[in-house]
Amino acid sequence: MGLLDGMLGNASKVDAAKFETEFTQILAPGEKVEHVYQLIRDYFVFTDKRLVLVDKQGITGSKVEYHSVPYKSITHFSVETGGTFDLDAELKIWISGTAAPVQKQFNKKLSIYEVQSVLASYVLK
Repeated sequence: MGLLDGMLGNASKVDAAKFETEFTQILAPGEKVEHVYQLIRDYFVFTDKRLVLVDKQGITGSKVEYHSVPYKSITHFSVETGGTFDLDAELKIWISGTAAPVQKQFNKKLSIYEVQSVLASYVLK
């Protein structure tokens, strides 16, 4: 993904196997990374046990927040597709104990339906 894509908010799917080696310090013993989506500098990481939202902060991105959400803590989620003039789609995830949802925007380069389907497959087990 190029710099221009990142600045425009383009999301892309990342090879989970490649990402897992960079993520070993965060994973629990036996936990596996199964799906990874990159949105600018942030990541949605779906493991077999939880969703990890990776938020790179600062100019260099050297400060990183790892927000770990067990799938059982996700109470509901919604997808808003892009329209004629507003091309961005939006994913909202509500987490137990919080009033405001986690919100991320995707453009049409990555199917919001694919991300929603992956999320549903873990939450609805």
